[in-house]
Amino acid sequence: MNEKLITPFYIGNVKVNNRLVLAPMAGYTDCAMRTLCARFGAGLTVTEMVSAKGLLYLGDKSAELLYTSPAERVKCAQIFGHEPSDFYKVLTEREYLNSFDIIDINMGCPVPKIVKNGEGSSLIKDEVRAKEIVSACVEGAKNRPVTVKTRMGFNEGEDCAIEFCKKIESTGASAISLHTRTKAQGYAGKADWSVIEKVKSELSVPLIGSGDVNEQNADELIEKCDALMIGRSAVGNPQIFAQILGDKTDYDITSILLEHIDLMNEFYGERYTYVNMRKFIGGYYGGLRGNKEIKQKCFSAQSVQELKKIVQEIKVNL
Repeated sequence: MNEKLITPFYIGNVKVNNRLVLAPMAGYTDCAMRTLCARFGAGLTVTEMVSAKGLLYLGDKSAELLYTSPAERVKCAQIFGHEPSDFYKVLTEREYLNSFDIIDINMGCPVPKIVKNGEGSSLIKDEVRAKEIVSACVEGAKNRPVTVKTRMGFNEGEDCAIEFCKKIESTGASAISLHTRTKAQGYAGKADWSVIEKVKSELSVPLIGSGDVNEQNADELIEKCDALMIGRSAVGNPQIFAQILGDKTDYDITSILLEHIDLMNEFYGERYTYVNMRKFIGGYYGGLRGNKEIKQKCFSAQSVQELKKIVQEIKVNL
């Protein structure tokens, strides 16, 4: 294990105990997943992206995405939108974000409906608006650090990361998370980590590298940036944080999955749990023979009790 991984670092005035960050992933990083990942050693966890406008006008419904747990030592909320005033108002006129230590702005989401609205990765093409949004958040956050998650470019083959990140930093961002793919790539193709080294040399704030981080490459990649952001590799695999940090325990997948089910049920209730756990089942059982049949069994559950019974039966038959 690279010793740098367990070294604390600061985002503005907020101390993060190690260099591993759970990426914000819409539909995945709810409070249950974040709690598990924090327990397994993630130094920083980030909520699913939440609409600034939604928090202003839909109130408590949008705020359901902001549940947190005591396991999350540092609390970071990711918000998105395209109107600087919406960001400022939600930070100053609503209480939903008051308990968060860090405010993160999404400028990297590649989903078409988000981009079409001038949000997410579309802001890479609109530097003026991007800077206005950062300024509004810095002013509204009142001494809390503001960070930005973005991508290396918008179009295929584009690399505008140095210029864009420098402008974001100059506007007041306390850290930048950089996904090493373009918007056009989405999550396909190979992440280009050469861009991380180039951007890092131009910034004075922490740079968090993102894109295909896993247990095998973490020791190497941490030398290129200040921290590592782990996303899809943690889905159905929250123990990845402990393993990267040097824990060689042979974890019992069934026990972790059952704990995940219980946490989700505790935070969100029964129907949410047996429906939404379907997204994680493939990750937990991905490497097992008969994965397709196992998933089908789990997907058939119509209650938490039934799902847990199926999971326990699968363990007996492995």
